[in-house]
Amino acid sequence: MAEQDYFKRALSDFTHEAASGGAIRHLADLGYTVKQIREQLTFPTPYERVQKAVWERLLDTGVILLEEPGSGKRREKTDYVVEHDRYGRTSFRRLPALPKEDGTETVFLRERKIQEAARFPAAGGGTPAGFLSEKCRENGENNSYISCDFGLQIKRNEEEFRKAMELLTQRQREYIQGLPWERKRCYHRLDLRMREIMVRLYEEGHYHGACYFLKSREKVVF
Repeated sequence: MAEQDYFKRALSDFTHEAASGGAIRHLADLGYTVKQIREQLTFPTPYERVQKAVWERLLDTGVILLEEPGSGKRREKTDYVVEHDRYGRTSFRRLPALPKEDGTETVFLRERKIQEAARFPAAGGGTPAGFLSEKCRENGENNSYISCDFGLQIKRNEEEFRKAMELLTQRQREYIQGLPWERKRCYHRLDLRMREIMVRLYEEGHYHGACYFLKSREKVVF
């Protein structure tokens, strides 16, 4: 039975990949939300499957990390290989995917704390938005991350999470709520959208966490 279930899951994954996997990854790379992606697909795909595919893409491309930035830990991936026997029967074999040569290495970070908005460096205009923009310009977005506790917030206090989401624009809210956040602290690349989201939440007292700037080797705690 277990082998049968495994085959069904693998076949379902293979069918999904052939029908819409490439389109989902492409649209996710362009920054589309899960809702927007599902509306663009010509092949009917369940919302939950689109969510999973987008989440996997964000993990694979390093937009989201499950381990603290700079820890040097890689995410282990799994690939399915399609095989045919001499009678033409199809089977699937699961293999660990080859790691990408992404230069992942352990980075030791200097930690500092910013306890209030007035203490943001003048170099960034003295504001959270200016500070984050300046640090991302210095390090590059690919080397800049911010911690996200959305999955933990949903589990611990759904009402507080709902209030926080009401502060965001529709598209910002759609992006956050469309992802299947794990029930643990995650780390999102500090792109413009995430900077705007986190600054809004921070200024309204709904964000506490840390930013990681790998090139300048800094961890800034808010």
